[in-house]
Amino acid sequence: MAKVTFKEDLCKGCGLCTTVCPKKIIHLAEGKINGKGYHPATVIEMDKCIGCAFCATICPDVVITVER
Repeated sequence: MAKVTFKEDLCKGCGLCTTVCPKKIIHLAEGKINGKGYHPATVIEMDKCIGCAFCATICPDVVITVER
């Protein structure tokens, strides 16, 4: 099983990672705001992650780490 972690305090909530996830398990956390004032991205169903790392590749701020 893969593990995806976000540096939530650095995420600007651009949503690019949500568009490339083939499993559609990354969403912007609507109920949470980080120190920069953005809704950070988060994985809602980690057990469905296939570890493709598309999210980490597209992230312009390098806030996503994928571990396999």
